Amino acid sequence: MKPSDLAAYLFLALAWGLSFLVLVKVATAFGWVGAVTFRALLAGGALLAVAPLTGRRLDFGFGLKPLLIVGATTVALQLVGLSYGTPRIGTAMAAILVATIPLFSMLLGRLAGVERLTRSGALGLLLGFAGIVALVGFPAEPATPDFWLGSAALIVSTLAAATGSVYASARLSRAGAWEVTGGAFLAGGVMTAPLLLAAPPPGVPAPLDYVWLAVLALGMSAAPYVLYFRLVQRIGATRAISVEFAVTVVAVLVGALFLGERLTAVQIAGAATIVLGCALVLGLIGPRPARG
Repeated sequence: MKPSDLAAYLFLALAWGLSFLVLVKVATAFGWVGAVTFRALLAGGALLAVAPLTGRRLDFGFGLKPLLIVGATTVALQLVGLSYGTPRIGTAMAAILVATIPLFSMLLGRLAGVERLTRSGALGLLLGFAGIVALVGFPAEPATPDFWLGSAALIVSTLAAATGSVYASARLSRAGAWEVTGGAFLAGGVMTAPLLLAAPPPGVPAPLDYVWLAVLALGMSAAPYVLYFRLVQRIGATRAISVEFAVTVVAVLVGALFLGERLTAVQIAGAATIVLGCALVLGLIGPRPARG
């Protein structure tokens, strides 16, 4: 890995790991729907506005349909699940569940005929799902309806992200990172906007809340996703998506050090099982999964 690729990898780990903390602040100020809608519209709009200023010519010749599908899955459903679920289960648990995206991506890819599983990959899937059971089934605090709803929201979020990832890799592999990121965020923001009628912001946000929103949209969404898609092209999807492991470590540390969150011993074991399962599925240890 070249120094520039390593720098991008570390930036993604920090940006996405810290984003859970900022997300809680934004969701508190703007509501769980507002956090998604305003974040997505600002991120997508900023990318499409900045591109011409940098001399970049955007090409949307691949059509609107792929952007709508990626926007609905990778942006709308994923971010709604994150915004709704993270304040209810904590940043640490949310980050660990997000780390299962590679597991679901591989499973969906196998069902779609895009991926072929090795024996170690199949074992990795089983370990990953066992880890999810341990993580959700043995919480540090007594389980409440909010906890179960939050956990379900995060699992839906990861499934949506995995679905969008598999679709994008199959249909948008030659599309530019700016076009896919900007278009998908705008599409997702437009899709979630009507939900504001049912779940409006709880009050008038303070000036600092708008700063947090800008940080989340620009510094933790728009820029990182462009870097991520570039990293996929430079080092491969398998190595690039492994950044989710580092994201989980950062988010868990943030939750423990700044928010006083804690995990039970069973949950810690579940987290380690998920990481091991993902490593097997991604081919980071053992035989690498082959493409169909």
